[in-house]
Amino acid sequence: MNINDFISGTWQRGNKYQYFLPEKINHTFVWTDESINELLEKASLKLGELNSFSRFVPDTDMFIIMHIFKEAVVSSRIEGTRTNIEEALVEEKEIIAERRDDWQEVNNYVKALNLAIEELITLPLSNRLIRNTHKVLLSSVRGETKTPGEFRKSQNWIGGASINDAVFIPPSHVELPELMSDLELFLHNETIKVPHLIRIAIAHYQFETIHPFLDGNGRIGRLLITLYLVSSGVLEKPLLYLSDFFEKNKSLYYDNLTLVRTKNDLGQWLKYFLVGVIETAEKGVSTLKKIVDLKADIEQNRIQTFGKRGKQGRLLLNSLFSKPILNVKDIQEITGLSPKAAYDLVEAFIETGILKETTGYQRNRVFIFEEYVKMFR
Repeated sequence: MNINDFISGTWQRGNKYQYFLPEKINHTFVWTDESINELLEKASLKLGELNSFSRFVPDTDMFIIMHIFKEAVVSSRIEGTRTNIEEALVEEKEIIAERRDDWQEVNNYVKALNLAIEELITLPLSNRLIRNTHKVLLSSVRGETKTPGEFRKSQNWIGGASINDAVFIPPSHVELPELMSDLELFLHNETIKVPHLIRIAIAHYQFETIHPFLDGNGRIGRLLITLYLVSSGVLEKPLLYLSDFFEKNKSLYYDNLTLVRTKNDLGQWLKYFLVGVIETAEKGVSTLKKIVDLKADIEQNRIQTFGKRGKQGRLLLNSLFSKPILNVKDIQEITGLSPKAAYDLVEAFIETGILKETTGYQRNRVFIFEEYVKMFR
């Protein structure tokens, strides 16, 4: 199908309201707009750069956790949470009571993404995996009453105080089995020649339009992008997350989704999505380069001055890239040092500007690897 002929769906009569029933998408898509080809080529090249960087940089895995935490913070912030990355990285007991729900939602997102990446080893990207991920996402948080891990069995809506003044009403729940089956087939249909980035752009639009859950659709829909790119082999590591781009261009994000539904303008959505991939991949490569440079600078110009403590210093430094906020007890566990020796090592890290004390306490002090964390703010 040429995207110029694409009909996004039809309005159907519900109980005193109309809902939008999207057309199925499990078929080929073609286009004549050369600007889509140009953006697709550039996005593919940028993802290739990101892959190359992650392939040849040692210990890339230690940096991935921070990308995941940033994605969790930003994706959850789009839905109204107010946790920042520093709060997300500390233990729950360190969070004041009124902010613990937000903290839990962000950390659930991290758990959900990690679970999904692990499950991709043995499961295809499927409705089953999506439901499993959703169950973790909404566990023990404000959405726990919204049937975690299950597609909805009632009507939902987007915007408005009630369904009567809703901005958008997704399809009826009775349509979900067929629509979600079609979406799953589209993700895996090898008989149609649709480039991966175009395929996931269309799939993300379709998922958000179907809105299959009572809560958490936005976060799962954004996770779906990364999971597809990893499962299809486009990305070797889960290092690309579009939530930051979507948040910074939030009005365009919603406007372009709406344009598909109201004007059948799939092309504009594809261009917006591909620009997001390009900008996000470029930023990802830049961030990884800065991290590698920072690590080399600290190893060569600061830890070299530690003398006999150099071995433990390098051990601690490596741990800081995956756990950049910690206390002395954490440092003891990482290095195997006594309390006194751990304190001495901390002081050396503070004096050389690697760590910064954040609490102002004499005891139970917490330290942050600020040069690193600020790269993800």
